[in-house]
Amino acid sequence: KFSFMGNGRAKAVFQGDGFVKILADKETDRILGVHIIGPGAGDLIHEACVAMEFGAAAEDLARTCHAHPTFSEAVREAALACGDGAIHA
Repeated sequence: KFSFMGNGRAKAVFQGDGFVKILADKETDRILGVHIIGPGAGDLIHEACVAMEFGAAAEDLARTCHAHPTFSEAVREAALACGDGAIHA
């Protein structure tokens, strides 16, 4: 889970309420579900849908390049939180 309070874009536009939460299998890291509540949620969820359709792991999302500063970085941070931990937590 990663709070938008740690996202640079959200801070810049004073929209820090909300979070991205990724549910991944503990053994395989395969993404089982994603919750996004906050700014741009409708625009961000597509990345998770595509990842789940192709059986991606949270690490796959974490290794994907995300532009800076954007709300989409919160998806990457949430994916990192499934492993070693988010950078800006």
